[in-house]
Amino acid sequence: VWIFGYGSLVWRPGFEFTSRKVGFIRGYSRRFWQGDTFHRGSERMPGRVVTLLEDCGACTWGVAYEVRGEQIPASLQYLNMREAVLGGYDTKLVKFHPQEKDVEEPILALVYIATPQNPSYLGPASEEDIAAQIIVSSGCAGHNIEYLLRLADFMRYFCPQAEDKHLFSIEEALISILPCLYYTEESLEET
Repeated sequence: VWIFGYGSLVWRPGFEFTSRKVGFIRGYSRRFWQGDTFHRGSERMPGRVVTLLEDCGACTWGVAYEVRGEQIPASLQYLNMREAVLGGYDTKLVKFHPQEKDVEEPILALVYIATPQNPSYLGPASEEDIAAQIIVSSGCAGHNIEYLLRLADFMRYFCPQAEDKHLFSIEEALISILPCLYYTEESLEET
């Protein structure tokens, strides 16, 4: 079984796997439209994580993990809890195209997609509003800023030829906001 990850799964799969390949799926765009009240946010301050939006001309880069034998039930049970129960994602089969040149056929892979029907779905917002929400959100897995920056780093280092304007626009908006949030030495001494 192959499992395609396009968000935190690219750097933190959390399950055992036999091999991994960087590549892409066609027909989807990655969007920070899913709310997260557990991993990267809270009930009071939901974080923003990615989901996929059907988009016939687009492709989304990520990592596919191959799981075999005993790894299959354990990884699917883990991902069901992490992505479906806690995250509100549904599963779908997609054709994954490895980055490697020697692989001719696409690989059928399982992917988790949050749809507008789930209660945590936040939908579209401006890049600036998404960045502002990410800056103030944190959950069990860490700060929402880490999620955004790790995903941007993955794209930069493993898929430099790929474009993801949505992701990099949010990263740019976040960086432009952050200088306004620093503390002076005086304000730190007062706390």
